Amino acid sequence: MTILEKAPESSALVRFQDCDPLGHLNNSKYIDYMINAREDHLINIYDINIFKLAQTEGRTWVVGQHELSYVKPAFVMEKVILQTRLIHFAPKYVQAEMVMMNANKSQLKAVLWSKFFHYDVRTQKSIEHSAEHMSLFEQLVIPPNHTKVEERARHLAAELNSESAMA
Repeated sequence: MTILEKAPESSALVRFQDCDPLGHLNNSKYIDYMINAREDHLINIYDINIFKLAQTEGRTWVVGQHELSYVKPAFVMEKVILQTRLIHFAPKYVQAEMVMMNANKSQLKAVLWSKFFHYDVRTQKSIEHSAEHMSLFEQLVIPPNHTKVEERARHLAAELNSESAMA
């Protein structure tokens, strides 16, 4: 049995066109960077292509909710690390956590919790996950020890600060 990465990471470079006049990553762009990372992780790590599934099987996942906690700004041309993970799942939805950090992972930039509903493209209604997907989710889920994204962000920021202080 293959052991899958539960919290994959990738990097991105903060681009000029995504920043405000002060060189900070625009608030709405945090979501773009984080969702793009999750999409890449789904395809590259788990071989789940939501666009292909929509075309071939008529099912996919659609965003139902975002909760975002901004901690520190990301700056133009800064390399950031994006880590994603599954934090909760149910028969009709999954919830992912996406974390943005600086390049050496010593500073938290933001934490995003997003809920995605499994969706039938043909009927335009929420549907239950397959048994195969539920089994995969069971292997991958890492529930947080927090119930609010703000609490999780404070915890992660403190954890990164203490780890960088020890290094």
